[in-house]
Amino acid sequence: MDTKMNRHPLKFALLMAIFSALGPFSFDMYLPAFPQMAAFFDTDAYMIQVSLTACLLGLSVGQVAMGAFSDVFGRRKPLLIAMIVYVLSSFGCALAPNIYVFVVLRFVQGFAISAGTISGAIVRDLYSGVELTKVFSLLSMIRSLAPLLAPIAGGIVVSYLPWKAVFVFLGLLGVYLTAVTVWKLEETLPPERRVSGSAQTLWRNYKSLLLNRTFMGYALVQGCMSAGIFAYISGTPFIYQNIYGVSPQMFSMLFALNGISLILGSQLVRGLAGKVSERRILLVGLSLALVTAIAVLAVILAHGPLIALVVSLFFFVAANGITHPSSFALAMESQGHIAGSAAALLGVIPFLLGSVTSPLVGIAGESSAVPLGVILIATCSLSFMAYAGLVKRPMKKSPRSFSA
Repeated sequence: MDTKMNRHPLKFALLMAIFSALGPFSFDMYLPAFPQMAAFFDTDAYMIQVSLTACLLGLSVGQVAMGAFSDVFGRRKPLLIAMIVYVLSSFGCALAPNIYVFVVLRFVQGFAISAGTISGAIVRDLYSGVELTKVFSLLSMIRSLAPLLAPIAGGIVVSYLPWKAVFVFLGLLGVYLTAVTVWKLEETLPPERRVSGSAQTLWRNYKSLLLNRTFMGYALVQGCMSAGIFAYISGTPFIYQNIYGVSPQMFSMLFALNGISLILGSQLVRGLAGKVSERRILLVGLSLALVTAIAVLAVILAHGPLIALVVSLFFFVAANGITHPSSFALAMESQGHIAGSAAALLGVIPFLLGSVTSPLVGIAGESSAVPLGVILIATCSLSFMAYAGLVKRPMKKSPRSFSA
């Protein structure tokens, strides 16, 4: 399909990255405010982490719906509705009177964020093969700026303003993205390529994906690795600030440092695409992740210095920068006719698993980092198991997908 966006891949990737970055900004920007929010709501670390879990659950539920809707109604309309809901829920979070209302609004906000997965379907509408991998890695590189910038911005905000200002900022970001959807985004899925809107057809599409052994192998690889990242996101605000005693500003800088590692990882994938097989690239990322996860736990058990923990986590996050675009592209390659549903399923699995690992990081209290190390090793091991059991030895014939 020849569109203006297709003729300008860098501009197109930047536009898609803005929508994809909505999730990282919504997750990462309020991390420096965790201790401040716990004091404001008169609650403990666990309940604040539950607010992150609620957002992840909302995102998980929303992605299933958004992916199917985008295959039926096109990419643009569901995205616009979601952006409006995001704006309202973001401002609502800033006005929440207690932690329970805040958690509910975070669920709604997460549901709206799920529309970001449509960007993956839009990319698949326009590209395939090696070009698809290159665009996904470029998208990942640009999107990696969000985890770098979000905690810095959050740290600055909570240093001078109440935590509520973070959600006012997110609401304004949602206003901007709503305007982008209205005036800048083209429809990439014409009516003749859309699937039937019947519940039976949508269920068959999801069923075909769930029964596709290779697709699910890549989905679980990505999901388990992402679950480790969400454990890292949920745990480090308290580990860095409460155990190692760093300031909110320093935490923001340390957290943002890993945005650089994501960029390096995704750039490596982009540079190797077409020269080295995507599967080999994926295995390199998985191996690096497991080694660095073991290093994280070793540092924690030895009560090592902060720098040792920071370096270990830096390379763990870099490994995710390698595995995410490669596993996503490999999974999406053969799903062009139901790209929206495929992208949604690839999105929902990481957030469902992340909603489990996020609160588990705080299970031993605010003074212990051991659960983080254990969770990282577990998620990496499960990723290897998914690859070995489903991808490396796929069934001879994958189930057929259903469309209109």
